[in-house]
Amino acid sequence: MPTRQYKPTSPGRRHMIGATYSEITKGKPEKTLVSAKPHTGGRNSSGRLTSKNRGGGNKTKYRMVDFKREKDSVKAKVVAIEYDPNRTCRIALLHYLDGEKRYILAPKNLAVGTIVESGEGADILPGNALPLKNIPLGTLVHNIELQPKKGGQMVRSAGASAQVMAKEGNYVTLRLPSGEMRMVHNTCRASIGEVGNAEHENESIGKAGKNRGLGRKPHVRGVVMSPRDHPHGGGEAKSPIGRKKGPVDRWGNKALGQKTRHNKRTEKYIVRRRESK
Repeated sequence: MPTRQYKPTSPGRRHMIGATYSEITKGKPEKTLVSAKPHTGGRNSSGRLTSKNRGGGNKTKYRMVDFKREKDSVKAKVVAIEYDPNRTCRIALLHYLDGEKRYILAPKNLAVGTIVESGEGADILPGNALPLKNIPLGTLVHNIELQPKKGGQMVRSAGASAQVMAKEGNYVTLRLPSGEMRMVHNTCRASIGEVGNAEHENESIGKAGKNRGLGRKPHVRGVVMSPRDHPHGGGEAKSPIGRKKGPVDRWGNKALGQKTRHNKRTEKYIVRRRESK
């Protein structure tokens, strides 16, 4: 999908780079596959602010995407490629032969009129979903399950893909976009191909007003706040963070590069840590 460089008619437009949306073939979403999506404004069920710099933004509806792909041996036709405000990639509307309609993540090179299917007997073609044990080595995959029948949880953003590296026993080793090598059970499903809209990384917001439309409010650093508003606040003139225990967020949680992973239960499945950036 190509991007568009806007003419500098204003300071905000000067550095804005946006999508052309040329690959989208349908405007309004399928009514049977959308639901309400209330915005929280960063507040929990008690009304307390638990996530800073959130609020406002345009109204959106949630598109119910099929991440499980458990409808086996029933072929489906790609009817449309649509925009989804809830994710960076595009979604594809499928019409199954039995009359059912579903959304899936649109992989690269998936065109309207293509036939896709899922199950162990599916071909190795973009958009098809198979168990990892039936996918050849070296194949690029996305929308990968971490647990069988739970639905895809990994590699779902625009332009992302993982590669099947090895098979040993009941586990398949994948190389994830971060560089991490991880073992996943071979009955977990994955979709073939790379997620579409890879040019999303080239887009530039350009102006503050577009961020407000996305529900992102201005971000203020903790060091310029008062001590009652943030642990980093206070001090005369320009002051460093100056904490013995390191930088934290507004609620005292570790921040700025501190390791926060404590899930020892799944440590054994990580063959190699992600590459440091």
